[in-house]
Amino acid sequence: MTTPTLERATLAGGCFWCTEAVFQQVRGVKSVLSGYTGGSIADPTYYQVCTGTTGHAEAAQVTYDPSVISYREILEVFFATHDPTTLNRQGHDVGTQYRSAVFYHNDAQKRTAEEVMVQMKTQGVFPSPIVTQIAPVGVFYPAEEYHRDYYRRNPEQGYCQFVISPKLAKFRQHFAQKLTTAATGG
Repeated sequence: MTTPTLERATLAGGCFWCTEAVFQQVRGVKSVLSGYTGGSIADPTYYQVCTGTTGHAEAAQVTYDPSVISYREILEVFFATHDPTTLNRQGHDVGTQYRSAVFYHNDAQKRTAEEVMVQMKTQGVFPSPIVTQIAPVGVFYPAEEYHRDYYRRNPEQGYCQFVISPKLAKFRQHFAQKLTTAATGG
């Protein structure tokens, strides 16, 4: 039996806790790691990134099996589970660290991201223009341990209850066919 070749997608859609929680429930995703990318300093801390002065975005690095879910499908989930039309904000989270961005790992991912965004614009998926940045991934810095697997470890925390749980409910309803067995309760 051969081990599947895994690929990575690096996505920023506001708070990395939300992005991580969504992709942890997607069939074909092997792991999700919250972290920072797109900035100008090495080894940034959460507090440095929160100042908005480092240039980093809170992001999630998604490792997935492309024989189960395609990069295009990863992007479809990404765009459906955050607002790609608000510049440097998601809900009450405001600042460049909360920007919408696709950090591509190769030219094929870049082309796919561009195609998906053109398709959404052509189809009028969003009432406002999409402001999602498409940029090369650069260095990805894992977030501090207490930020990782945040929703699973803190489901009763206020932000989890009022922001992440409703987002997950909407995601589960819209993408039921893409859920892992654990996410469906099976």
